[in-house]
Amino acid sequence: MSIKVLPDALINQIAAGEVVERPASVVRELVDNALDAGARRVEIEIENGGTRLIRVRDDGHGIARDELALALTRHATSKIADIDDLMRVASLGFRGEALPSIASVSRFALVSRRDGEAHAWRIEAAHGRLSETQPASHPRGSTVEVRELFFNIPARRKFLRSERTEFSHIQELVRTAALAHPEVEFRLAHNGRPAIWLKAVDDAFERQRLAAVLDETFLDHAGRLDQSGAGLRLRGLLGAPTSARGQADLQYFFVNGRPVRDRVVAHAVRQAYADVLHHGRHPAYLLFLEIDPGAVDVNVHPAKLEVRFRDSRLVHDFLFRTLHEALAGARAGAAVPAHAEAAPLTSIPVPSAPSFQPGRQAGLGLAVAEVMSGYAALYGGNAGGVAVAATGTVGASAPAWPAMPAQSGEAAEIPPLGYALAQLHGVFILAQNARGLVLVDMHAAHERITYERLKANRAGQGIVSQRLLVPLGIELSPREAVVVEEQGDRLAALGFELVMAGPSQARLLKVPSLLAGGDAAALAKQVLSDLAEHGSSRLGEEAENALLATMACHGSVRANRALTLPEMNALLRDMEATERSGQCNHGRPTWVEWPLAELDKLFQRGR
Repeated sequence: MSIKVLPDALINQIAAGEVVERPASVVRELVDNALDAGARRVEIEIENGGTRLIRVRDDGHGIARDELALALTRHATSKIADIDDLMRVASLGFRGEALPSIASVSRFALVSRRDGEAHAWRIEAAHGRLSETQPASHPRGSTVEVRELFFNIPARRKFLRSERTEFSHIQELVRTAALAHPEVEFRLAHNGRPAIWLKAVDDAFERQRLAAVLDETFLDHAGRLDQSGAGLRLRGLLGAPTSARGQADLQYFFVNGRPVRDRVVAHAVRQAYADVLHHGRHPAYLLFLEIDPGAVDVNVHPAKLEVRFRDSRLVHDFLFRTLHEALAGARAGAAVPAHAEAAPLTSIPVPSAPSFQPGRQAGLGLAVAEVMSGYAALYGGNAGGVAVAATGTVGASAPAWPAMPAQSGEAAEIPPLGYALAQLHGVFILAQNARGLVLVDMHAAHERITYERLKANRAGQGIVSQRLLVPLGIELSPREAVVVEEQGDRLAALGFELVMAGPSQARLLKVPSLLAGGDAAALAKQVLSDLAEHGSSRLGEEAENALLATMACHGSVRANRALTLPEMNALLRDMEATERSGQCNHGRPTWVEWPLAELDKLFQRGR
C-alpha cells in the first residue's frame, strides 16, 4: 500500500479513541476547559448517562466569534504558544485535541460570548463539517452540547456500560473537580433531576462542602496536614489507620490541582501506611501536592491521567517522610478534632466511640507468649527495654502513677489517657481522664509499645548483616545489574552485599541477619527491583519489621493476665510516649474514649 495522508475527519476520530473513552471523558475535557476559562459556576446536564446529551455551561471569559471555528481545529489552543510553555504547563487542558476529537464522534454545538460583545455566537459540527457562526442568545461564558455520542462509531458505543454505571463515573469526576476547585460552584443534573449541587466556598477544607463529596466517617477521623520542604508542599486530609477501607475508593491525589494516578505517589503512600494497616486494607486520603510546573511533565497521557516527575525520587522521599511522620505522631491520647485550628501538622485522631451499647463483652482470643527474654540475645541483653518478669510487672521502666486525683482542680495535671480504675475481663483497662472514660486493649497497646522499642533498638545499631556460608547466584536484568554496580553503598546500608559475577549474574554474599533463614535471593531481587524503579527500597526493613512485629506480639502481655493499678498506669504512660500507639501492629485500635457528654446522653442526664 502506498503512503498517504489521512483525511482530517479520520485523524480526529483516531484522536478521539485516545481522548474520549466514555461520556465521563467528555465531561472532564469540557469541565477542564471551563475552569481554565476562569469559570466560577459550572452547570452540567446529562441524559441517558451521557450517551444522548452532555451539556456543560460556564460563566468563564468565553470565546471570540472569529476563534470559534479555530477552537474546533486540531492543535489549536490558547494555553501554550511555545516550547517553554509546554515545559511549564499551568492549565488543566493544553493539547488542543479535545474539542475537535469530541466533535468528530458526536453532534456538536458550541455557543459562547465574551464581555463587550452584543450577543453570543453559535457554531455546530457534524460528520466532520463545521457550520457558519450564527448569532445566539447567551450570557457571558460558554455552553457546549454533545449529542448522540459515538453515533457514527457504533462499535465504540457497544463498549459503553449501563446508563447507571456511566453516570456514576460522571458523578465521581464532578466530585473530584469540586475537591480541587472549592471556589467554583458545581451543578449536575441527570435526566432532568438534580444530582449534585456544591456551592462555592473560600476554604478548600470547609466541612459542609467536603461532607457532600466525601464519606462522613473519613472526615470525622481525618487529620489536617500541611508540610513544605525541598520546593514542595503537601497539604490535605489524612485518614486515620483505623478508618482504612476494603477498597481504594477514597484516595484523591492532586498535583497542582490536576487529579492524577501515579505509581511513585501510590508507592510512597503505601509505604507510609505499611506499619499501621491491616493487610489488604487501603488508606483514605485527600492530598494536594504543589510543585514547580517545570518539575513535572503533564504531557504524558492523552487523557491527562498520569504525570512524570523530573526528580521522582525527591517526590517519593518527600511524600513518604511527610506521611510517615504524620502517622508516627498519632500517639494515644494526643487526638484532636478533625479540622481543628492547630499547628500545620496535626496528629491523626483516633476515633472515639459514637455511642456505648451496654451488653455482654465478647472475649478476645489473643494468642500471646509469656516473656521476651528469649529475644534478649538479639539486642545485647535488652529485649526492647520492656520487662515482663515472672511477677507480672509490665513497663517496669515507667514510673507508677497514683490513683485518680480526688480534686477536680488537678484536672490540668491529668495525663491524656488518665489513670487506671480497673481491668475488665482480663483484656481491657478501664481508665478515667479529664474528658471522660477511656478503654484500652492492653495486649494491642503493649504489642505496639514493644514493637516500637524493638525497632528503635535496631535503628541504634543499624541493620546487622550476616555473611552466607555459600554465596548465592542471582540472575540480573540489565537495570538490576546497573543497581549492583552503581549503588553498592545503598545495598550495604540495607544489609546486602552483592558482587558482579558476569554481565547478567551476581553473587549474594551478605544478607540482614534477622532474615538469614528466609529466601534471601528472592528478597535481594525485590530490593534490586525497587532500587531500579524508585531509587530506594524499604523491602529489607519491612521484612525485618514483620519479624519484629511477630516477636512483639509473642512478647506482649497476654489476655486474662491480672495487672495491678501501677502496672496498668505504667502501660498508659508508655502509650502516651510511643509513636503510632493509637493502633497495634496489625492496624487495630488500641484505645477508645467516651466523653462525658456521650455518657450523659446514654443515661439521659439533664433531660
